[in-house]
Amino acid sequence: MPKSHFPEIRELDLFQGMQEDHFLALMRGAYVQNFPPQIELINEGDPSDFLHIVLSGSVDLFSTWNRRETSMATVRPISTFILAATIKDAPYLMSARTLEKSRIVLVPSEDVRAVFDIDPVFAQAIVTELAQCYRSVVKSTKDLKLRTSLERLANYLLRQQTRADGAAEFDLLIEKRRLASFLGMTPENLSRAFKGLHAYGVMVEGIKVRISNQRDLERFAKPSPLIDDYST
Repeated sequence: MPKSHFPEIRELDLFQGMQEDHFLALMRGAYVQNFPPQIELINEGDPSDFLHIVLSGSVDLFSTWNRRETSMATVRPISTFILAATIKDAPYLMSARTLEKSRIVLVPSEDVRAVFDIDPVFAQAIVTELAQCYRSVVKSTKDLKLRTSLERLANYLLRQQTRADGAAEFDLLIEKRRLASFLGMTPENLSRAFKGLHAYGVMVEGIKVRISNQRDLERFAKPSPLIDDYST
């Protein structure tokens, strides 16, 4: 892999504190590949041969069962997926496909496990990241089980607004079909939910979202850091 990619990978929390020779050992076996949109990178049930690092573009993590499909998460630069399967040497529980042209680093899982055994700082960083992933899963499950579809959409929009620095107008970052899947809704239910939020000052036109009554929306959504703050 070109050494020009090393600095941005090294900046990831996962690799930042590990010994230099161990990092170089990982990078020697890794390679970078460019993928066009809508290419499946991994399939659930397959062995976890590589740890993937997204350098540019975006990747949809999704799952299927009985001819149904649901979107689980979107991975954006610079971050990894799917770490748990790599460490456990277990099959992938999710599939992944590119949403746009993407540049991705593939690190052999066998090398990751070997360095995990000998580099305590790297091992600690992996445990920390896996703990963060677990907490995110718990929060996502609480969102799905404790809230109505209208409440889930309202809180999703408030989270997106926070990422847009609190702007009253912002763009949806994913298409509505995928958003419906992510929120556990059908596209038809999502359309009705958007209409239902009109009463709380939410207007949507295409990918444009405008919140004209912040107080009413927050009073209805009741956002909670124990569900909506994915940074802790």
